[in-house]
Amino acid sequence: MKLAALLLACAFSAPASTYYLTITGLGGEPDYTQHFKMWAEDIDTSLKRAGGDANIITMQVPTREQVRARFADLARQVKAADTFVLMLIGHGTYDGVDYKFNLQGPDITAGELAGLMDHVPAQRQLVVNMTECSGGSIEQLRRPTRIVVSATRSGTERNSTVFARYWAEALREPSADTDKNEAISALEAFRYAQQKTTEFFETQKRLATEHSVIEDTGKGTGERTPNLENGEGKLAASFAVVRLGANAAAARDPAKRPLLDRKEQLEQAIYKLKFEKAAMPENEYKRQLTQLLLELAKVQEAIDK
Repeated sequence: MKLAALLLACAFSAPASTYYLTITGLGGEPDYTQHFKMWAEDIDTSLKRAGGDANIITMQVPTREQVRARFADLARQVKAADTFVLMLIGHGTYDGVDYKFNLQGPDITAGELAGLMDHVPAQRQLVVNMTECSGGSIEQLRRPTRIVVSATRSGTERNSTVFARYWAEALREPSADTDKNEAISALEAFRYAQQKTTEFFETQKRLATEHSVIEDTGKGTGERTPNLENGEGKLAASFAVVRLGANAAAARDPAKRPLLDRKEQLEQAIYKLKFEKAAMPENEYKRQLTQLLLELAKVQEAIDK
């Protein structure tokens, strides 16, 4: 495809938006309250810095009814082509059956959160549950087109977590962008926060009481090490949580925004192809990869002008 034709195709592509909802729960103690507020504000700042299409909402210690009302608004506003990100910071509990996120007043269960997310039309969704016991929410939250990140691998890891601190850090840390494409994906943020959490316990010479996992197939219980072999990470690898540098600038430029959308579509296709490589003839894999890389280079050329 010639560059002029590519530009024309991008110009008429349907615009899509990303909706972010960050919720902090009850701290219970002043230190926790302060930390939850600080981490949420850190995330909020990083998202606003990325700019462009973002619709950013941060709710500090809401009630369950306020959460429901906010989701009702999102269900009306969000389109199928949009992206939705839910981030939970606070405390959680698990009784062996139900996971609950601690709010002001009655808590909200994982099942109810899943139902609320199901009513948000966005086909691409990410939920990051950063509380203790958060592994107990995976079964309810998982869907084939939804990425679930959990600070703990099960509902029985009941100590307060530090994962939120490092997830917030990942969204503003250029070193988290390991593939240097000027975007931090859900998989990159997960790996960064996971490594930093591991280092925290090692530095403190403490037994690790949280083991973060990710699930994006809709049928697993979460993996510590997502890879091509176990199939986890395909959606997360191509899910840009925040943009950096030139990508962030392009997101703020109406003339370049369609090009950025196309770039991200191509990157998603490349990541998907890599996960499917084992099931394809090598020549066909190379042919498709070359075609995608050539188009990606043309789009990047147009963005850089």
